[in-house]
Amino acid sequence: TPLDIIIKFPKKKQKIILDDDEFESWDDEEDENDQKYWFTRDKIDKINIVHNYLDNLEEVGKVLSFSSIVKVGEQLNDGKKLQTLELGVLYTKLPNEIKTEIIDPYISIEDNEARINLRIKDSKENLRRNELIKKINSDLENKLGFKKEEFKLAGILILFNNLLQSLFKSQILTLGFVMAGIFIMFLVLFRNLTLSFIGVVPNFIAAFFILGIIGLLGIPLDMMTITIAAITIGIAVDNSIHYIYRFREEFQKNNNYNQTIDKCHSTVGIAILNTSITIVFGFSILFLSNFIPTIYFGIFTGIAMMLALISVLTLLPKLILLIKPFGNR
Repeated sequence: TPLDIIIKFPKKKQKIILDDDEFESWDDEEDENDQKYWFTRDKIDKINIVHNYLDNLEEVGKVLSFSSIVKVGEQLNDGKKLQTLELGVLYTKLPNEIKTEIIDPYISIEDNEARINLRIKDSKENLRRNELIKKINSDLENKLGFKKEEFKLAGILILFNNLLQSLFKSQILTLGFVMAGIFIMFLVLFRNLTLSFIGVVPNFIAAFFILGIIGLLGIPLDMMTITIAAITIGIAVDNSIHYIYRFREEFQKNNNYNQTIDKCHSTVGIAILNTSITIVFGFSILFLSNFIPTIYFGIFTGIAMMLALISVLTLLPKLILLIKPFGNR
C-alpha cells in the first residue's frame, strides 16, 4: 500500500511586487534564480534523514524521493556531497522533460514541499497499520526533530487505515444492535423473555470466542476478519431458531425435557449438523487463496461456524435444562 510523507519547509518572506512593465523581465530572472537556489544542502539533508529512516523500517518496502536522485548524482561525483551551487546548476541544465519525470513527482518548489513515496509490505503477517502510522508520526517529531506543521502523512494507506478504524467502531456498534435486534426477534417469535435470552447466548459466545482466538493468535483485524463475528451471528442464529422451535413443539407432546432433547437431537439436530458442516466446507475453499486476509477469513469463519454448531447442540440444551423456560414439568 503506498504512503506519502510530505515535508514542508519554512517559506521565505514575500517579495515586493513591482508594477512597472520594465521590471517584468527582472522578475522572471529572479523566479528562475529562486528555483535554482531552492535546492539547499539543508533541505537535502532533511529529505535524506527521513528517507533513510523510512528505508530502515521492517514494514516498509521501496522508498522513492529526491534523495534517491541526489545519491545517484553523488555517486557520479566520486562520492562527494553535492552542494547548493552544484544542485542548482544541475537543475537548470536538465531538460523540462527530465524534470517532469524525476523531480516534479518529489519536489514542489512553488509549495516549498518535498514528497517521499514508499510502499508498505501488506504481506507482512504482523503488520499493524495504525500502530505504524503512529510510530512514524512520533519518530518524525521526537527522534528526527521535525515539528508537527513541518510534515504530513498522506496516501492510500492513510485512507485505508481510517476506513479500518471507522469499521472497527461501527462493528462494535453493529454487534450491539444485532444483539438487541435478535433478542427482540426471539421475543416476538416465541413470546417468552427467558427463552429469548437462552436463544441468543450460544450465538454470541461463538462470535466473541472467535474474536478472542484471533486476538490471542496476534492476527491483525482487517476488512475480512472484522466481519467474521457479524457473519457468524447472522448464519448461526438460524440454528438456534430451528432448535428452539422444534423443542417447543416436541415438549408440548411429552412434557419431558430429557426426552424432548433426545428427540430434537435425532431430528433437527442432524439437520443443523449437516448444514453447518456444509457451510464449513464451503468457507474452507478460501484456504486455497494466495491472499492472506482471504485465507484468514475462510479459516476463522469455518471455526466460528463449528463453535456455533457445538454451542447450539450442547450449551443451548443445557441452558434449557437448567432454566426450564417451559415450566417444571
